[in-house]
Amino acid sequence: MKKIIKLFNWDKSDLVKVLFGSFLSCLAVNIFIVPNNLYTGGVLGIAQLTRSIINTIFNIQTNFDYSGILYYLINVPLFFMAYKQISKSFFVRTLFAVTIQTIMLSIIPTVSIIDDMLVNILIGGIVGGIGIGITLSCGASTGGTDIVGMIVTKKHENFSVGKLCLTINVILYSIAGAMYGLDIMIYSIISSFAESMMIDKTHKQNIVTQAFIFSKKNPKVLNEYIKNELNRDFTYWNALGGYDDSKTYIIYTALSKYELLKLEAYMNELNFDAFIVKSEGVSVKGDFEKFF
Repeated sequence: MKKIIKLFNWDKSDLVKVLFGSFLSCLAVNIFIVPNNLYTGGVLGIAQLTRSIINTIFNIQTNFDYSGILYYLINVPLFFMAYKQISKSFFVRTLFAVTIQTIMLSIIPTVSIIDDMLVNILIGGIVGGIGIGITLSCGASTGGTDIVGMIVTKKHENFSVGKLCLTINVILYSIAGAMYGLDIMIYSIISSFAESMMIDKTHKQNIVTQAFIFSKKNPKVLNEYIKNELNRDFTYWNALGGYDDSKTYIIYTALSKYELLKLEAYMNELNFDAFIVKSEGVSVKGDFEKFF
């Protein structure tokens, strides 16, 4: 366990989150999507559609769902994209997450627990989106269009992973609808829409925040954490408190929402007494990395 944490540069909570996020996304697929003959989105949806086409052409009937294996094979060239265009740590983390997801897709039984189709697709989309979002927030991904989406988002600030997934899924579901029926397409799109919204809500690295930190204590320890652990820049200055003219330190920085949560958790560990003013969804121009 310690070797894995050191290799991925994660803390224990991030490792648990990746495992939990992968489990949720696979649970959504095998419990709410596949048993109802629907298709999930992205590369996994492409793998499922490929499996269905192969089974239809060659009249294959098997209880083993090999779409997880196809999903892993399709991801191989995307792993190289992640390594070259995002980061080595993201590549290693994603390789781990996709491997875990492939295993879970193979061992979680594909059984339906709810009869209502609409309830299935909504729960499947919500649970799957939360799982993918949790994994992304730890600096990894569940592969496929998540990787492509993060590359595009690094270059276009108004774009999001969820939007790319939704666009690709519409094309995918149109093909599925033409081959297997209009109802399959409509239900799958509804589930995909719910999933894409939950990805953007959960994926806090896609939300830019700004923070002003006011403290009477010397902020050197916070400055070092922001620079060395979060890999972000900051501005700080000395000021006077308006109430009693006491010496006050002010730090200003722009972070992702996930990074700000980590900074606040670090301040709590130190019992660092400070007053924080923060706002979400700010627009940042210039050299600002959204992902790390």
